[in-house]
Amino acid sequence: MKLPALHVYNSLTRQKELFTSLNKDYVGMYVCGPTVYSDVHLGNCRTFISFDVIYRYLQFLGNKVRYVRNITDVGHLENDVDDEGEDKIAKKARLEAVEPMEIAQRYTKGFHDVLDSLNTLRPNIEPSATGHIIEQIEVIEKIFKQGFAYEVNGSVYFDTKKYTEKHPHYGKLSGKRLDDLFTETRTLKNQSEKRNNADFALWMKADSKHIMKWSSPWSVGFPGWHLECSAMSTKYLGEKFDIHGGGMDLQFPHHENEIAQNVGSCGCEPAQYWLHGNMLTLNGKKMSKRDGSSILPGELFSGDNDLFSKGYSPMTLRFLCLQSHYRSTLDLSDHALAAAEKGYKKLMEANKVLANLKGTATSPQELDATLAQLQEKVLAHLSDDFNTPQAVARLFDMATTIFSIKDGHI
Repeated sequence: MKLPALHVYNSLTRQKELFTSLNKDYVGMYVCGPTVYSDVHLGNCRTFISFDVIYRYLQFLGNKVRYVRNITDVGHLENDVDDEGEDKIAKKARLEAVEPMEIAQRYTKGFHDVLDSLNTLRPNIEPSATGHIIEQIEVIEKIFKQGFAYEVNGSVYFDTKKYTEKHPHYGKLSGKRLDDLFTETRTLKNQSEKRNNADFALWMKADSKHIMKWSSPWSVGFPGWHLECSAMSTKYLGEKFDIHGGGMDLQFPHHENEIAQNVGSCGCEPAQYWLHGNMLTLNGKKMSKRDGSSILPGELFSGDNDLFSKGYSPMTLRFLCLQSHYRSTLDLSDHALAAAEKGYKKLMEANKVLANLKGTATSPQELDATLAQLQEKVLAHLSDDFNTPQAVARLFDMATTIFSIKDGHI
């Protein structure tokens, strides 16, 4: 059977494009991983399930895939901006009176355990930010050589205005307007050190109370959050690779600044295709710990929560995720989970029946022909920007055909 050509939606161009890898039958894919200061949340799970499907399908199409997904264990500050507040992992370590790497190790293991239960394949390489401090410093040095970085009091910032004078595409990925970025006003701890509001930290000088810090040519400090992905994607996939993925919430500032760092250091954009997964809501609302509309994977699986009538298996959650396109919002509710549980069981039962039918000498040829046609439709949907809900619909068509054969209707 001839496999259909793969088309993907590229966030950078905002359109579907024919996927053509830089090297034939080889795909380099980088996906932003978790910040390991707390338990992985369900929104993250949805993102990694989506990219697990993408990873598997790229392999199914005959590609050798190098899948790189990082672990952020330093540099992601408490209030999610790049130059104010305390590192999330360091803060957790301080509050619990333990070493920061104890926090990172604990939640990295928890992250792996949850994703294993969701039947996701582990990436080929899973580098950590703390394991690549040297590489991050080297990227900063290259940015300095190109004239897009400056130092103030031991901290280093990316000169966005100077960069955009030469590369006016800054903001293209996120759709941000340059004028808005430069006039935006925020009250930040080190704002007075910046030349422009849109500049972001590449390296931060650490004060005496900061736990996680390293020596650099500029100060004893720590890297900015965006820097690690530029350094590690380049190290393991090259200056230019095929796919960069992550949640839609990372488009700005994280991914936009990644592109600026890569172009600012080596002169080329890192990825051909940018893929972004959409958010997961809970009972029609954005998940929030503050208003109680949040639930951890373990609480969902065990049923130990006040939001759902019972516990649902990891595979039920995975199947629910597959019933929505990765670029669409997915709502998590008791009704949706119950329906997904029922649908998943139906498909598993159909698979068992099919195995028995194929094991008999009287298995009708019509079954094989019908299933082959439906299989072609499944693959056509998956090749259309990984359209899993349409692919799942064709699987239900297969199930109906299989049960009809069993009951003697065909």
